[in-house]
Amino acid sequence: MSLPIYNGMPVYPGDPEVAVEVAHTYERHTWELRKLSLGSHTGTHVDAPSHMHPGAATLDDLPPERFFGKSRVVRPGDEWPAGRGLFFLGAVGMESFERLAELSPPFVGGELSEELERALLGRGIVTYTGLHGLDRIPAGADFMFYGFPLRIAGGDGSPVRAIAVLDE
Repeated sequence: MSLPIYNGMPVYPGDPEVAVEVAHTYERHTWELRKLSLGSHTGTHVDAPSHMHPGAATLDDLPPERFFGKSRVVRPGDEWPAGRGLFFLGAVGMESFERLAELSPPFVGGELSEELERALLGRGIVTYTGLHGLDRIPAGADFMFYGFPLRIAGGDGSPVRAIAVLDE
């Protein structure tokens, strides 16, 4: 469910450009190593409440279990189950906030408006953006989602390797 990170990839206007450079080579150093320069909200990423709320929880304040769990892909007009992470197909905005606040999912992802993302983070609900392949997950099917951030001290967000594991 993650987009690849590559040199010069598109970023949100004003965010740091992405640079991925070979720093060491097998021929010269007997190993290969890349130097990465990117913003904490590059590609497929998770947002901590501190991203939009000063003094709110940072990535390292949140326990690992906040970044995985039973989930479902939904549309704005669908029934939304309680007790699951919710990932939206299509754009979703503030018109969905009250329903989400009532359900209080552990995390929400998809094409979220900035206003909705800010409101969810204000409620301590972790958000994921830049997800890829949500349309390949069967409608109405629960799956296990894993989207662990890098352990960035004071982190407001982090690229993630987002994984959906479906039951057979």
